[in-house]
Amino acid sequence: MPQWISQILFALLLTVSIWFFVKRVRFIRRNILLGRDLSIPGDFNWRLRTMTRVALGQSKMVVRPVAGFFHILIYVGFVLINIEVLEILIDGLAGTHRAFSFLGTLYDVAIGFFELLALAVLIACVVFLARRYVLKLNRLQSPELAGQPQRDAATILIVEIVLMKALLIMNAADQLLQSRYHEHFHKAGSFPVSNFLTPLFTSWSDNSLMMLERGAWWFHIIGILIFLNYVPYSKHWHIIMSFPNTWYTPKKEKGAFSNMESVTTEVKLMLDPSAPTPEAYQPPTGFGARDVQDLSWKNLMDAYTCTECGRCSSVCPANLTGKKLSPRKVMMNTRDRLEEHGNNLDKGIQDEKNLHSYISAEELWACTTCNACAEACPVNINPVDIIMQMRQYLVMEQSAAPSELNGMLTNIENNGAPWQFSPMDRANWTHGG
Repeated sequence: MPQWISQILFALLLTVSIWFFVKRVRFIRRNILLGRDLSIPGDFNWRLRTMTRVALGQSKMVVRPVAGFFHILIYVGFVLINIEVLEILIDGLAGTHRAFSFLGTLYDVAIGFFELLALAVLIACVVFLARRYVLKLNRLQSPELAGQPQRDAATILIVEIVLMKALLIMNAADQLLQSRYHEHFHKAGSFPVSNFLTPLFTSWSDNSLMMLERGAWWFHIIGILIFLNYVPYSKHWHIIMSFPNTWYTPKKEKGAFSNMESVTTEVKLMLDPSAPTPEAYQPPTGFGARDVQDLSWKNLMDAYTCTECGRCSSVCPANLTGKKLSPRKVMMNTRDRLEEHGNNLDKGIQDEKNLHSYISAEELWACTTCNACAEACPVNINPVDIIMQMRQYLVMEQSAAPSELNGMLTNIENNGAPWQFSPMDRANWTHGG
């Protein structure tokens, strides 16, 4: 194939891939912004420290050392190997070969380091597959992971293994062609890992090696572009979302509930009819969260950031005692419902479901609001916030609180306390007898 045709095909492939990726990102962004507005406390320096420590530094991942170590290998490999992908993009568009090789010794060191990272990523992916399908860790076998979530996890790990193998095979063929002083394959790079693969191909002719190198090159870059467009549909979208999500971590204590200003204002106006109505005040049209658009944009960002790792559910006391609640399922269901709602908006279809169609009242009322899930989450997601807003809808809109809670609320309304005693009788116990 003439070089100019290869460059045109590569440019077209790259353009189409970027177009689909941008389209998907815009869909996700629009969906997140369907949520209600929310002002999140936190200054620039505090946000930067939080994002750097949690998203970049993986500080909450290493709480579990084995998973944390191998996750860091994949994370560092993903970030740094993309430098080599940048070189591949330049080569594909400009028709060059190893465009960064002018860096000399630095280039040799970099390629060698990238190969070691590729091997580390490959090993880490095998370990994660073994943890999921051989050791079958409990938190990776929950009912909410059945079907597509399990396939998604396996797909990503297998794709990463295949891409790393393609990279190493490409380098092995490249190394042999360099040693034969083949045209366009000048001496560049060091290959501490793919060097062990070269004996498999030493008997191949130059033309066969050229086909192997070019085939692996095209396979690797096409695989990366497909991976690029698969990730926004996958739980692995947290690769990107973890950074803005940790940046917007609220600077407040976990478990601190937000005051419902509309309720406070309404009560004040009822108690003091002469009090002036606040400027531009609009009476509330509803309370709590019936559907995803009633949640805040940060709640919806949380949903798209969820890694489905299950650390939240593995520390949830309700989940551990056999109750139906799984904080991971709450986040997955919120994302699923948001995707459905966004697609229905685009198609002009009237929604017949809402968020409560996905998350049952039994799950919501099992929550103890201990915030163990929010503490354990490696990307600072807070499932409790969503649960509480859905509870508020059930209580304040549907009057659908559990009977025990309804009894307490009735007592507070009638007696000013949770107990079934009038204020006049409340001190009777002090009289003895």
